[in-house]
Amino acid sequence: MEHKNRLKVFMLVIMDIILINVAYMVSFYIRLGSIYNEVYNDIYVTYLPLILISYIGILALFKMYRSIWRIAGIDEVILGITGCFIAGLINFIVLEFMPFRIPRVVTILSCFFITAFVLGVRLSYRFIRRVSLYGNIYLGNGERVLIYGAGACGSLLIEEIRRAKENKYKIVGLIDDNPSKKGKYVKGVKIIGDKNMIVDTVKDNKVKTIFFAMPSLDAKTKSEILDICKESKAKVKIVPSFYETIDEQIDLRHVRDVDLKDLLGREEIVLDKDGINEYIKDKVILVTGGGGSIGSELCRQIATFKPKKLVILDIYENSVYDLQNELSRSMPELDKSVLIASVRDKRKLEQIFAEYRPNVVFHAAAHKHVPLMEYNPSEAIKNNVKGTLNVGECADKYGCDKFVLISTDKAVNPTNVMGATKRFCEMIVQALNARSKTDFVAVRFGNVLGSNGSVIPLFQKQISEGGPVTLTHPDIIRYFMLIPEAAQLVLQAGAYAKGGEIFILDMGKPVKIHDLAVNLIKLSGYEPGKDIEIKVTGLRPGEKLYEELLMDEEGLTETKHKKIFIGKPSSFDLDTLKVEIDEIMKIAESGNKMMLREKLHEIVPTYNQQKDAEVATTKE
Repeated sequence: MEHKNRLKVFMLVIMDIILINVAYMVSFYIRLGSIYNEVYNDIYVTYLPLILISYIGILALFKMYRSIWRIAGIDEVILGITGCFIAGLINFIVLEFMPFRIPRVVTILSCFFITAFVLGVRLSYRFIRRVSLYGNIYLGNGERVLIYGAGACGSLLIEEIRRAKENKYKIVGLIDDNPSKKGKYVKGVKIIGDKNMIVDTVKDNKVKTIFFAMPSLDAKTKSEILDICKESKAKVKIVPSFYETIDEQIDLRHVRDVDLKDLLGREEIVLDKDGINEYIKDKVILVTGGGGSIGSELCRQIATFKPKKLVILDIYENSVYDLQNELSRSMPELDKSVLIASVRDKRKLEQIFAEYRPNVVFHAAAHKHVPLMEYNPSEAIKNNVKGTLNVGECADKYGCDKFVLISTDKAVNPTNVMGATKRFCEMIVQALNARSKTDFVAVRFGNVLGSNGSVIPLFQKQISEGGPVTLTHPDIIRYFMLIPEAAQLVLQAGAYAKGGEIFILDMGKPVKIHDLAVNLIKLSGYEPGKDIEIKVTGLRPGEKLYEELLMDEEGLTETKHKKIFIGKPSSFDLDTLKVEIDEIMKIAESGNKMMLREKLHEIVPTYNQQKDAEVATTKE
């Protein structure tokens, strides 16, 4: 790249040398009626090195050889004019003191011509390119597109579309909700009207794709506009934020499809960073299940608070290997250890706690897939229940300050083994807290967008393959949260922890999965039922129609954060629970699923085993 830049500079210098000579020849012709004069030609040749050095040197000083002329503007023009006139003035003054000199008129005229030639050649590149780009816009045969947003981001997008070699798109117009912009032009593209014109414009102009180029809009307004876009039946693409771009440019490769996070309309989380910083900075932090969706995001965000050491523990090597490489690239200064171990292995956990002495533990390691745990309940007991007890007892023994369990809304009135085991984990945490100096707490939230095994990636994959999109029931409802949002609120809840709390995160409004599937199909440019079929497959084993975040016996207390609430702490005896754990572990080892479910119901009375059995056999 550096070699290429040097070559460009060299070519520009050679071109300017030629243009300077041409300018003087034209000036001689105007003054003398001929470019040849024996006397003045000899004088000119004598002073030519001075002329070239002054002009080339001043132009270099004014960075005329380092400017990007394909995007040059008024600033570059002003610098060029100023540089040329300064060089011309220097030549004029110096020649006045020479015994033999070039006619004054020639020196003055040449300055004007040099300015015109030097800038003209440079700007002609942009002019020719602009003409060709406008030709592509109005005469091209590319896919017809509409841009929402006539601001800086929309302007950059127009430039990028025009710059693309493939001429893939043809812009039919701009949409912007600022009434003063209607009828005006941005980069030669007309602003048609506001959001109410989207559907008609798409229909009348056979638009295939809408580019959403207003990343600065608040989440609610963005969601409302996307709702209008989906009714147009055009595919919708999201343009990245202006501040995410390099050199104030937009790369079409980074333009992404719309996903659920765009439709949810969730506002950015505001954190009490001082409170989080107080218990994270300069502390040893252990994250179990650190390679998972939530665990890995927790690690990323914990790293920003500059812990003394981050210990990442997971049984699966591939996920933590990728995370390790990512953190090494993005945060090379972070002191971290990546450990491969199972939370089932109490002896290994003892060694880890003894060596690293973590101050804070985030326990995210768990089996979470509902249908899989219905068929493998013993594994859910071994990993979720026994694993939580193992990590919790180590945290207590080695004097951790805080222990935060990552729980789920499926723990509330569970109809499946996974949810029942997570409720069991909450009980263990509250029992440990009753006799420990460590603050044991749990954080409960719903489905996380983009997490491993979640419905969104599945729907997107099915849509890309032409369908059908499968859902288990037309009336099924779920709460959704973004992965970064969940991790941030977990960290915030940790700052509020005093011991024994179950923190419940505000998940916003529940989303009907059928509506979600319809929206994703529409925003992908297809018509549900016509282009992409929606197929109902029947509820899976252990699956509920809706999830809850609060049990009947739990009250709800506000915290300082509007999105975090506290369920009323419950009291459990640790010794009693440990006896129950030993008994259910023996059943788990035996492989008797029916006995295991019955025992789990005995320990977790809210576990609706009968409903679970019904759901497991339901087929629609």
